[in-house]
Formats: sequence, structure tokens, C-alpha cells
Amino acid sequence: MELEIRAECWPVRGAFAISRGSRTEAQVIVATLREGAHEGRGECVPYARYGESVESVHAQIEGLGAQIASGLGRDGLQEALPAGAARNALDCAFWDLEAKRAAKRVWELAGLSEPEAVTTAFTLSLDTPEKMNAAARDNAARPLLKLKLAGPDDLDRVRAVRDGARQADLIVDANEGWTSDVYLDLAPRLAELGVRMIEQPLPAGGDDALGEIERLVPVCADESCHDRASLPSLKGRYDMINIKLDKSGGLTEALALRAEAQEAGFAVMVGCMLSTSLSMAPAHVVAQGVQVVDLDGPLLLAKDRAPGLRFDGSIIYPPDAVLWG
Repeated sequence: MELEIRAECWPVRGAFAISRGSRTEAQVIVATLREGAHEGRGECVPYARYGESVESVHAQIEGLGAQIASGLGRDGLQEALPAGAARNALDCAFWDLEAKRAAKRVWELAGLSEPEAVTTAFTLSLDTPEKMNAAARDNAARPLLKLKLAGPDDLDRVRAVRDGARQADLIVDANEGWTSDVYLDLAPRLAELGVRMIEQPLPAGGDDALGEIERLVPVCADESCHDRASLPSLKGRYDMINIKLDKSGGLTEALALRAEAQEAGFAVMVGCMLSTSLSMAPAHVVAQGVQVVDLDGPLLLAKDRAPGLRFDGSIIYPPDAVLWG
């Protein structure tokens, strides 16, 4: 089996800002596994918040080249690499290759039902209330908007978005940018504005307070939740978890995490990093039957890879085999 690793840059439509900074391009790594006439691909996003870079993730994947050539498979991969972007790219490439070899779809191999179209949230980048109001007006027809927040002026931002998109459901993402006092101050006001969920208000590792305060709006763990090992520490602090394949380390762990989280009573959100349809395709499989889908990465790019997923407004259709799986 041959391994190819390629780093790619995909321009963002305008700029994309969260509490930790702004970016104008999405940097991804594509891992391709070739065996005879078949090849499988997987895409990942190295994320600095988790100590990753394009160089470090490339090196992690490359470091397994000899083992892959000697027969390392998807099962062995789970032990060979920790949860993270590198394992995600390879895990999804293995799934894609297995599907191509078997002439079956990934969901058949996984024993799952054929996926249906899902409705994704559409993310409004962090900006001034005035600019977020304009973005909300431009996307007022979308059923679910996700607002990136940062702390100061957040209430004004949410009010501005609500004014611009009166019919849309709203969820907000603080990306660890609040304190417990900010949450307690904002939550009742956000509830009045129809906000249905707050994502990661407090820093991961500093979120003990969430277990001691009344969560007036359901709280979702993002940076605090990576794989199944995260779940015990989240009980009593969070109402929902955000599964991202770049955190879980691929589709294999993401499916297991979804099942274990649901059994433990958590609601589930399936999210994404800023990336192309090749990243969204396996996440679409995980997004079946969950409470919130946030797989709008390709919609935030200036262009997507071709062929990509089919979007109809905020509706995402299952991937064609030529893309993945």
C-alpha cells in the first residue's frame, strides 16, 4: 500500500474570525492510500489550539508510512496515533479505501442505514454588531444560524443578528471566551432572544463552574470534548457535545463517541473545522439523527473541491462515492 500526503490551502470567502483570531484561508492535509487500482482519501485540519501545525501533522502521518506499507490497517491505526487531525486523515482514507475495494458504501461497511440529507447551521463570523446584522440579513432565509462571539458586546451582537434574521433559530459559540459571570449575565438575556444553545463558553480545563451553576441555556462542549475519554469529566457540566472528526481522530472514534454520548444522556452536535467537502463527507455519516448539524465549512470558502457535496441552501445531501466513501 502506498501513502501520499499533500498540504493544500483553500481561500476563505472574505475572512473568518472567532475569539482566538481571524483567517483568510483554510489549511488542510489530504492523505491518500493506494492499493492496486483502488485509492482512498481523507482530509484533516491541523489546529494550533490543540498544538498542531501543518508540519507536525504531516510528520505524524509520514511517520506511519513504513507501517502502512507493511500492513497497518484501520484497527491498528487507533493505537498507532492519538486522537487528532493526523489520525483523522488516515482513518477516513482507510474507510474510503475499504469502501472502494468492497464496491460498497461506507455506511454499509459500518452497519448503518443509508444517510439522509441534513440541515446545517450557517456560521456568522465574529464582527461588529452592525456587520453581523448585515450578515444575518443576507442569510435570513437559513433555518439555523450560528454566531461566533467573544465577550464584550456579545449581547449587542446577538440582538443585531436577531433583528436581521427574525425567523432563524440561533446558537452561539464563545470559543472559550467567557467567564462564569459572563455566562450567568448573558444566558437569561440570550434565552429571551431565542438562543437555543451556547457552545463552549468557558475555557477547557477551567469549566468546573458549569457543574455548579444553573444552565439556563443548554451548554455544548467543544474544546472540552475530543473522544470517549472526555465524557466522564463532562457529566453534570454540559448538556451536549460537539463531535468533530479532527478532534476524535476519525470516523471510527466519532461513531463510537456518538453512541456512548447518547447512551450517557448527552445531546449531540456534529461540527467541523474550516475545510472542504472531503472533510464534511465522513462527518455527514456521523450527523445522522443528531440534534445539531454544523457542517457548513465549504459554504465559508471562496470555492470548494470538485466534485464536492451537494448543498441546497442549508441542506446537505449524502456524498457521492467519487468524492468519498
